[in-house]
Formats: sequence, C-alpha cells, structure tokens
Amino acid sequence: MGWQMSWNPGQYLRFAGARLQPALDLLARLGETEPRRIVDLGCGAGNVTRLLAERWPAAAIIGIDSDAAMLARAASTPSAIDWQRADIAAWRAGFSPDLLFSNAVLHWIPEHRRLLPQLVQQLCPGGILAVQMPANFGEPAHQILLQLAGEARWNDALAAVRMGRILSPTDYEQLLRPLCRQIELWETTYWHVLSGEDPVIEWMKGTTLLPFMERLDAAAAACFLAAYRERLAAVYPRSSDGTTLFPFKRLFFVVQS
Repeated sequence: MGWQMSWNPGQYLRFAGARLQPALDLLARLGETEPRRIVDLGCGAGNVTRLLAERWPAAAIIGIDSDAAMLARAASTPSAIDWQRADIAAWRAGFSPDLLFSNAVLHWIPEHRRLLPQLVQQLCPGGILAVQMPANFGEPAHQILLQLAGEARWNDALAAVRMGRILSPTDYEQLLRPLCRQIELWETTYWHVLSGEDPVIEWMKGTTLLPFMERLDAAAAACFLAAYRERLAAVYPRSSDGTTLFPFKRLFFVVQS
C-alpha cells in the first residue's frame, strides 16, 4: 500500500454491528451465485470472511490482510479459512477466483485506475468483484480532521498523512464498464445511532484517525483529540437520550467479468 498502519482489532470492533451492515448488504446483492474459490480482500478480524464461509460452506476461502494483529484475531477462531498476510496492491491470486469480495478496505489503497483492472483481470470468466468503500470523506467528521491537521501547530507532524479516498461513482462506472459484462453501482447513507462518550471520535479511532494518531506523541495526541472533540460536538450534538446520530455514506459496486 505504500504505508502500513497498526490496527487495533478491539477498537475497530467496538461498533461491529454498524460496521458489518454494509457487508451484509453487499453480500445480499450477490444473488444465487455459487462461487467455489473466494478471496476476501482486506479481511481484517475475519468477521465478514466467516459470513462468506457460512453462505458458501463448500467454497475454498482465503482471507487477505496486511495487518498481523487483525489476522491473529481472525485466526483465533478455528475455521477452514486460509488466512494470508499480503499487501493488496501487490497481491496476485495465482489462480482465477470466482469471487473477490472487499469490504471497507480499498479506499486505503491508491491508484484505483490501476488496481481495479488488475483485480478484475484475475477473475475467472463470469467471476465477480464485489466492493464496498466509505464515501464519507466530504462530511464534517472527515473535513474537520483535515482542517485540524493542516493548522500550523499540527502541520509539521501531520502534513504527510493521507486519508483514505475514492473516485466518483461516474469514474468507477467509466473505468469498469469496458472490463466487464455487467456492473451494478450504488450508494447508501447509513444513519448510525451511537451511544457513549465521544462516540464519533471512538468510531473514527478505529479507522480514519489511526494514521494521524500514529504520528503524534501521547501529549500531542491528547491535545489534538481535545480540539477535534470540541469541533465535532457542534456538528454531531448529543440527543436528550444520550445518543448521537452519525450519518455515513458508502459506495458499492458488483462487477461480473
């Protein structure tokens, strides 16, 4: 990927139910297909990979991730899934998968105009690439984070930090259409009802905040989070019942070769 982050499986899974729903929705769009060889690209702690195994118990399934801690968490539950550590940007199957499934990871990988054709071309004839990615980068939680990182007091440490990013739906359609016989592409906004202290920060700590926090020492990180918390409170107010409403848009596509 060009850089590596140290993921915290426990933090990521704090909102496991909310994070899982988009994967379930993507899985539901795959219809009656019966893949024999499945690869979960960016399998993380393996909760989505195990759903793939439950739906297609006769399939040979590989879970690919670059993070050792996530893979250790995935492998801690016995299964027939083959967990492999690899950088998705450089990964090659060595065979022709029937299904490449990727939930909430490809936005971390640059050069989608190169990456996606590379993935589609590995599929068997009639094979499927199914992808879900966050599309929330223009929303306040992400824009406030970028604004803070660009301020003079943080800029030296955080200038090189790259947030995940994606192309527009139109760009993906134009890129993928010539490579496949069929493409479905859609967006969904999930309105998450979060509870607890600073739930938006806790959500962001599991993913988007990681590369920012890794470049700050403990004192600087605490100061940065305090400033972030103050600005978020004005945009994501707490309701009288103690919950916080957090909208999150995601982009999906299903491509058949």
